[in-house]
Amino acid sequence: MKLSKGLVFVGVGALLASALLFGAYSAASAPLPEGFPPPTEDGVIEIKQYPEYRAATVQITGSLANASSQGFSPLFEHISSNDISMTAPVETRYPTATLQADSATEGEATVSFLYRSLDIVPQEIAQNVEVEDIPPMTVVSLGMRGGYRYDNYLTGIEQLQTWLDAHPDYAVAGPPRRFFYDGPFVPDFLKRNDIQIPIERR
Repeated sequence: MKLSKGLVFVGVGALLASALLFGAYSAASAPLPEGFPPPTEDGVIEIKQYPEYRAATVQITGSLANASSQGFSPLFEHISSNDISMTAPVETRYPTATLQADSATEGEATVSFLYRSLDIVPQEIAQNVEVEDIPPMTVVSLGMRGGYRYDNYLTGIEQLQTWLDAHPDYAVAGPPRRFFYDGPFVPDFLKRNDIQIPIERR
């Protein structure tokens, strides 16, 4: 009898923990910009099409591992002062040098908050923020789950380079980027991110 009660409590505890994790996961996941495809599944490599979109962007110089966190505060201030809703993902574009086998850890990166719609026009733009319209693009995308460490990005780039070597009909068409879909309150093992390289047919 005592054992069965204990199992019941364990079962209820597991359900509550799952519910809390799902709640944190859902609450921290903002809507995608209009026309964006969903995140790529974990471990999957696929070709994706993106429509034109508008982004608020800051440039970060120095450690590429810290670029996304350094860019967050000025971008959050930008959308807050303009009453613009947060979307996911947050985008970081890395130097083309990170595509090489001996990948760079220092350099210039750009970090962007993406607007929900091309119709959104900010009224105030700080000097360190640029609002830009990104043209449509095709990318090869690797879905990853787990923490947002920079070494995970480099591992993902290696996998995408292997894919490109096996598909010589595609060429690199722009700097690599990473999409971060979930906020800081989502546990690391649930965090979703896409590592992407813009491509074009040769």
